[in-house]
Amino acid sequence: MSDKIKVTIDGIPVEVEPGTSILNAARQIGGDIVPPAMCYYSKLEGSGGKCRTCLVKVSKGSEKDPRPMPKLVASCRTTVMDGMEVQNITSPEVIEARKGVVEMLLINHPLDCPICDQAGECHLQDLSYEHGAATTRYEFDRRTFDRVDIGDKIQLHMNRCILCYRCVFTADQITNNRVHGVLGRGDHAEISTYIEKAIDNDFSGNVIDVCPVGALTDKTFRFKNRVWFTKPVEAHRDCPTCSGKVTLWYKGEEVLRVTARKDVYGEVEEFICNTCRFDKKSTNDWVIEGPRQVSRQSVINANHYDTLQPLPVIKKNPELMQANKEQFERATKF
Repeated sequence: MSDKIKVTIDGIPVEVEPGTSILNAARQIGGDIVPPAMCYYSKLEGSGGKCRTCLVKVSKGSEKDPRPMPKLVASCRTTVMDGMEVQNITSPEVIEARKGVVEMLLINHPLDCPICDQAGECHLQDLSYEHGAATTRYEFDRRTFDRVDIGDKIQLHMNRCILCYRCVFTADQITNNRVHGVLGRGDHAEISTYIEKAIDNDFSGNVIDVCPVGALTDKTFRFKNRVWFTKPVEAHRDCPTCSGKVTLWYKGEEVLRVTARKDVYGEVEEFICNTCRFDKKSTNDWVIEGPRQVSRQSVINANHYDTLQPLPVIKKNPELMQANKEQFERATKF
């Protein structure tokens, strides 16, 4: 007898291990029924439950207790039960609630996508395009902060922060000494370092990769290029500190930046050290594996190649060449 339990999401059944969250059960199915997640990160313990973008409707609690849950629940923090039935994109109530959540996230978030380095790979940008309203009902001034250098290679744009806590959990769990966190409460809450202390450890650059918006940026890459003009390439090196498996972002023959490899949900597969991220920006430092697979829905796919060598602009067509040759021979006879 199987120990797995059965749950149905948007009419699609799936069997999962006990203790699985609704979000991860949906990820096993994949596709459009996977709820968006701005704060949940499968690699970080304790993440989730902050942004509320993954709200779903539980129309049937379980086989033993088929009553629906009275309110929408966060799928990243709700464990599935045997016989549970969940509605995500099939529920108008969920779509309307998600629209309200996006409006809330954008209350203080500036509309600076044209100059933001995260543009093109920003989850909030995708979410606002799918569920955002055309106008805002917020009548008060947005809160603003000065840009802060929290390290020699990391800059914090607190104006863009949505308080997802990912960077805090990352520093807490993969470094020996966390020096930044959430200070203040309510609308005064902000990510900051204690007494303007700089973040300085071998894995500090990973807070850039986990940030879903452009709040934490790579100072070595700022304003150098747009991601859809770059070519992501998989590479690795023998690194004594981390796995050494990265993605190199090329512009021509120049490596503009180095990031950790991410999965289809934008989550880092293996965290990398600062040496790989900031100090190894030469092709000679790496063993090139090949072009990174990019989703067709991603804007990065616009200039992406499946081979390391760019495809020819003019493709040879034997049939057309033969027809042109025959036409030329006929014309030269007269």
